[in-house]
Amino acid sequence: MLLFVSLTVTVLLLCLWANKGSSVLHKVEVVREDRNKAVSRDKKGLQDYVPAAAADYCVELWRKHNFTLYIKGNRKTKLGDFRVDRTGGKISISVNGTLNPYAFLITYLHEVAHLHTWQQYRSRVKPHGGEWQQQFQRLMLPMLSADVFPADILKPLKKYMQAPAAATASSQPLWIALRAHDEKTSENALFLSQIPDGYKFKFCQTVYQKVEVKRTRALCQNMENGRRYLISTAAQVELVA
Repeated sequence: MLLFVSLTVTVLLLCLWANKGSSVLHKVEVVREDRNKAVSRDKKGLQDYVPAAAADYCVELWRKHNFTLYIKGNRKTKLGDFRVDRTGGKISISVNGTLNPYAFLITYLHEVAHLHTWQQYRSRVKPHGGEWQQQFQRLMLPMLSADVFPADILKPLKKYMQAPAAATASSQPLWIALRAHDEKTSENALFLSQIPDGYKFKFCQTVYQKVEVKRTRALCQNMENGRRYLISTAAQVELVA
């Protein structure tokens, strides 16, 4: 039963950015012999996804390393990933193109930090261990500026970067700040933390009733099957009349 609830909660948390399309937007490849030309050609495309003040920095990181960048559609199970083809050695990074520019930048640097860690240690260290944290902090440091991030994101981001975790959602203040900059999908859209106990709301196309808050999550009852689930209070939901 505990395993079922855990898996369910994981799935529910991963629905937080699930309000946009799921098709692949486009694919950009960078190859060693034509790397500079490819980066210059696609810089404008990358600018569409990151804050303007961060575009040159992101392209420079791209230019220094031979990896394939995939801009994906919305994926419910991940915001981005880093992969190495064990047979051919091909390196790829993917980021969901449905993220807002600030979330995209954080995810992009998160994955480039994996690349740097892999280049130095290969598979001898933990994916999100101290080595990765140091690389992520180093890469993010030039971006911790009001020129790149608005104040409401910059403050919780600086705190999160003191000890970055595998998932941005692990920092509720940062997660809420990032979600506030998403395109608004409904006039009734609120964070679950804003819904009073006893009220009904829609989340991932399902109606729930908020029962009570337990620290950073809320105990909620599924109105279809009667079961109760824990959902992050940072989840964006729609109030049901």
